[in-house]
Parts: sequence; C-alpha cells; structure tokens
Amino acid sequence: MNLLHANDRRGQYPPSWYAATAEPLPPFPEFKGETRADVCIVGGGFTGLSAALHLAQKGYEVALIEAHRVGFGASGRNGGQVSGGQRQDQDTLERRYGRDDARKLWDIALESVALVKSLIADHGIDAAWRDGVAHVDWSAKGAAASQAYAGKLARDYGYDKIEPLDRAAARALIGSEAFHGGAVDWGAGHIHPLRFALGLARSAQAAGARIFEMNEAHHVAPGLVRTAKGRVKADHIVLACNGYLGGLERATAARVMPINNFIVASEPLGDLADEVLAKDIAVADSKFVVNYWRLSEDRRLLFGGGESYGYRFPRDIAALVRKPMLRIYPQLKDTKIDYAWGGTLAITTTRMPDFSRPRPGLWSASGYSGHGVALATLAGQIVAEAIHGQTARFDVMAKARPGPFPGGGGLRSPLLALAMTWYALRDRLGI
Repeated sequence: MNLLHANDRRGQYPPSWYAATAEPLPPFPEFKGETRADVCIVGGGFTGLSAALHLAQKGYEVALIEAHRVGFGASGRNGGQVSGGQRQDQDTLERRYGRDDARKLWDIALESVALVKSLIADHGIDAAWRDGVAHVDWSAKGAAASQAYAGKLARDYGYDKIEPLDRAAARALIGSEAFHGGAVDWGAGHIHPLRFALGLARSAQAAGARIFEMNEAHHVAPGLVRTAKGRVKADHIVLACNGYLGGLERATAARVMPINNFIVASEPLGDLADEVLAKDIAVADSKFVVNYWRLSEDRRLLFGGGESYGYRFPRDIAALVRKPMLRIYPQLKDTKIDYAWGGTLAITTTRMPDFSRPRPGLWSASGYSGHGVALATLAGQIVAEAIHGQTARFDVMAKARPGPFPGGGGLRSPLLALAMTWYALRDRLGI
C-alpha cells in the first residue's frame, strides 16, 4: 500500500486545526508530457520548498513536483516546534563523532532555527512565531540530567538561553503535577507549520521556481523523474519525500522508516488555558514515545501523542490521544475535542537525519525523526548550497548518516513495531 493514499483524500489537506486556520493557495498546475529543469525536486514539504526557494534565488531553473498539495505531508501536520540542537544530545554526538564535528552539528542546528525565523520575517509569512520550548521530565533523575545538560551547553557551547526548571517551577509553568522538572529553551520557538509551508511555496514561486501539484513521482533514473502524466529531465534531482519516499530510492528507504503520529485540538479553553500553560510556550516530555503540546492562537490545547507503525491510522484518533493528555491534564476530562488528525513522518536508527548523494546528480535529505521543522527547512538550503558547489554543511550532515534498519526495507516495519512496543511499555511502567 502507498502511504500517499492510505489515509487521505487525493489532493486534500487533513481536517486539522491547521487546515482550518490557513488560507489555501490556489492550486498549482499539473503538467503532462515532458518538461526540462536544472533541478527537479520531488516533494513539496519544508525540505523541497526550501530547496526550491534557495535554488531559484541562485538562478537555477527549478521544477518541484508534489503528489498532493504543497505542505500536505508532515510539514503541514506537525506539532510546530522549532527546536535547536540535533535529535541526539551533544554528549552523544561528542562520543560518536568527536568534539569538532559535534560542534559543527550544534552550529548547524542553531542555524536551522535562525533560518526559520529569518524566512518568516523576510518573506512576510504569517506563521505566528512564539518564543520558548520546554522539555519536562517524568522522573527526578531525568530532571537533574536536564538541568546538568543546560549547564553543559552554557559552559561548552556558550549557549545561555536555557532556563532550568525545578519541580515547583515546572508545576507553575506547565500546570501539571506530573513532572519533576526540566528546562525551557528560550532560543527555540513554535509556529503554525502549514502557514509556514504555504508561505515558502508562495516565496519559491515568486523567486521563479515552477511548482506542480497532483503529480506523483513513480520512478527516478539518472537525469529523469517519471510521473503518471509525464516526465521531468534535469541535471540534478532532489528527493525531499521523508516518510513518503516509498520505493523511489531503496538504499535510502532502508535507512528511513515511516511512522504515524497523532494530534488533537481541544475546544477553546478560555480562562482554563492559563492553568494549562502559564506562558505561550510549547512543551515536549521525556517519554520515548514523546507527548508534545502548546496553545493555539484561539486558546485551544494542541496535544500530540501516540504512534503507529503500519499504514492505516486508527479509527478513533481522538480517543488514542486523549489518554496521555488526561494523564498530564486530568482537569480537561470534560473538554471536547474539535479536531483530530494523523500524519506520517520518518525516523532513523540514530534519530539523526539522513543526508546522502546516492549517485551523481541525485540528492536526498530526510528522516528528521520528529525534529524536522527547523532541520528540514535548513536541509533544503544545504542541498541547494551543495548543488551550487558549496558542500561543507552537506558533508558534515552526511558524515553523521545513520545506518540501515535491521531487515532493510523488507523487515524493518515489523521489527520496529516490536521495539517500539517495548519502549512504550517502559514508558507506562516508568522504567
């Protein structure tokens, strides 16, 4: 089964709060027959749109093809957190790659947050940026580790934007008794992701990129992308498909695993919103299967939680997500859920993104592992730089490339499901 069509109507955004509060762009054209470009980009999410914008600004003839609508996939459905750092912490990166490369990876992650902010400002995108992302811990040991890590970042990396939280401070800020502490990164933020994606598309088109919707790529060969309706000839091809890569590049697909994640939007909370979050920040917890939440502009709770590893979304997403939401906020037991939706993202074995050049003229960036709003946007810029001959940042990210999943493309899904079930059990048991 093709994930592009497993859970959604063709060419329609999911019935999310994001879709309900974003002004859609007029449909981009389809194309039939053959077209030519310097670069053909497959995928109209953050990576593809950012690559299209930055390449067009450099004077390249760009053709971007999207199977549905721009921002249709994870880019238009996620939690909206724009976080610094890589998905692995700096201690792990230092052990694995050495201090010099760990520092480069840290700097790249900071650049990703700065890029999102600058794109919003420079292109007048109504993405509703808000400062602050908190990490909160379910255990006292985890809270102590978070506070120690904040100290390390200040000492070793000169990053002083993290505010440690003890249990009382976490309770006052988060409005829940569940957590022992944590930290707030005031250099990070959160946005309306679909509006951001649509703004990138509008800006890429204005810069000269040609965008084609409702054109699903079926085959990629050297210098050629075939769709159901035609083909694109190009000197360079960029695969920006993330969880929807499918069989377009099997060696990459063995390293990038699609999984599903789910979000609900409550009814407007009114005065109760101040009890849920004392400040307009986003939050993620320390569970292996992460819970994450924030308030919307109209004072709803947007809460994400729960994962699945097959093709189909569960029938009752609201019921699935309500369970972890009420464990954190039992005071919301009578609150209605107005929207519930799912999305497909992609993870890797190390949770580091997969940057690769499978063969000359073919570039790929995906597998952001739930950390993609900032990194996926920067990935597009990094790929554009590499195509232009400036490969330094691409090479740093490619050096951290994750290995393939056990079982490769065939057995990865059942093996991952077993592993994730075990980690979910550990979450429930508090291990």
